[in-house]
This record gives sequence, C-alpha cells and structure tokens, in this order.
Amino acid sequence: MSRLRRTSFTAALLATALAVTACSSGPDSAGHSSDAPAEETVTLHVAGVAMSTIDIVEAASEAIGDGYEIDVVEVNDYVTVNRLLNDGEIHANFAQHEPFMEEFNDKNDAELVAVQSVYNFTIAFYSKELESIDELPDGATIAIPNDSSNLGRALKMLAEEGLIELDSDIDPYDATVADVAENPRGFEFLELEISQLNNAYDEADLVFQWPAHISALGLNPHDDGLLTELDDVFALQLVVRAEDAESEETQALIDAFTSDEVRQVIEESDSIELSF
Repeated sequence: MSRLRRTSFTAALLATALAVTACSSGPDSAGHSSDAPAEETVTLHVAGVAMSTIDIVEAASEAIGDGYEIDVVEVNDYVTVNRLLNDGEIHANFAQHEPFMEEFNDKNDAELVAVQSVYNFTIAFYSKELESIDELPDGATIAIPNDSSNLGRALKMLAEEGLIELDSDIDPYDATVADVAENPRGFEFLELEISQLNNAYDEADLVFQWPAHISALGLNPHDDGLLTELDDVFALQLVVRAEDAESEETQALIDAFTSDEVRQVIEESDSIELSF
C-alpha cells in the first residue's frame, strides 16, 4: 500500500481530523479468524505551500518508516500553514525558515519549533527590463515582502549593495522601511506578501522573490537574479508544535526528511541545496 496521501486546503478551511488508520484483523483466506493484534498505520498530516516544498514532502512520504504514512496537505499561503499546525489539524509543516516561524509565534502566541533543517536556497531580486543592477534608475519602484523576516533580508541585501543605508542601531535582519536612514536615489518600496510578489514583476523595476515562486515565471536566481544571497539563517525547516518535538512521530518525520529520497530531490534541483 502506498504511503503517500494528498489533501488540498484553501484559506477557507475545513477542520481535519488527525486520523489513525488501522488495518483490522479478521478471517484469513481459509475463513479462520485471527487473534493477532491489528497492525496500525499512523497517518501523519504534513503541509507544504510552494511546489518545491510539496516535492520534498512527497519524497519524505516515500521514505517514512514502517507503521507510518504521510498525508501531503497542500496549502495556499504561509500563514494558514502555521495556523493549521498551531491548531493541531496537522502534525508538521515544511514551508518556512525559522525567522518566519518565530515571527508567527510572536504574533499568535504560538509555540512552534523547527526540528530539522532540510534545504537552503539562493534568494534574489529580479527585473523584467534591467539586465544589471547598475541599470537601476533613480526613483525606481522596488517590490519587497511585507513579513518582517523576509523584509529585513531584502533591505539588508539592498544595503549591502550600497543602494540604501540602514539605521546603524538596528539589526539588519529586523529592518523595516522605517529603518532606511538614507535613500539618496529616491527608491519607492512596494510591500507585498511573498505569494503576491510575482504580480509586481511586470510593473516594478526590481522584485524580491523566492525561487519556488519565481520559477512560475520561468526564472531562477542563478541565471536571472540581479542581486543574490545564500544565508543559512533562512534554510527551510521541518516545523512541529513544541509539545511534539520529542515524540516518536516527529522522529519518524525527521528520519524521512533526511532520507536518501529527499536528498535526491534536493540534489537534482538547480535552485536549492542540502542543509542536513
């Protein structure tokens, strides 16, 4: 029996039961009943968002140990994927880096924890019209993410390129647009959700985006990124509730997410790299 199951969720969610699928005992082929205990298969619901995270969850489902199966839960945004986990409707998710998870915890009084780093990826700024960052015009519109963890990363990249200057009293990872101390070229910042940044590609002069999303436009950071960065702080993590961090189910998931099947998917990709 395949260990892969799939469920789709939209923002209007139906509550999902944390199911345990049992193979019941019964008569054998000769018609005799068996007194042997039923062998139970525990279904672990694991959510992902972008295709590159879903691919990893599916690979993990092929590697999950005996007694378990993974139900792959497809979610359409990064807040819902954490709400599902925090509410106990899924066992784990694989969709985010630890800074984003910590931001969710702070805003929602949640206790999610990262238990396994799986892969890292190169982030980049892209442009439909420009071939080099040196061509960026004064007064350019720069589309950046509106969540604090990715926003700080984007502004830090711009500051390191010398395009803006951030307040020296703040941690660059925590920077907001209000912390831009110097903007001599008059750039305008358009703040959007990560999932909406592709929509700005046609209009903005420069757009920050994850490789999993920008690939929908036929782009990748290595060939098309005008500014790129690879930072281990932002490696994608397997995330569970704090109360489940030491459970047998979580250990089974960690083993699956660090399996040869997952390793193969990562090594075959041009935009992500192994982090375990």
